[in-house]
Amino acid sequence: RLIHERMRLGIVSALAVNERLSFNDLKALLETTDGNLSVHARKLEEAGYVTCTKTFEGRMPRTQYALTAAGRRALERYLGHMEALIRATREG
Repeated sequence: RLIHERMRLGIVSALAVNERLSFNDLKALLETTDGNLSVHARKLEEAGYVTCTKTFEGRMPRTQYALTAAGRRALERYLGHMEALIRATREG
């Protein structure tokens, strides 16, 4: 249920196909605001689905996100559930 929300599903999906993405890359990819991305990424981080690493490049802060094994499992479960719903709808 946590990843069903559109922005969180977008974050998890983007990280599933990229080893890691910066905050700015995710923001551009998902076409969202700093605040919106921060709130949703924090929820995923609190759930243990993503990791957040903060470093500096020179004097500029850099925030990177990566999908955890638990996050990947949650996405697989979610996709399996959605596929089952689609099959049931088409068969009904």
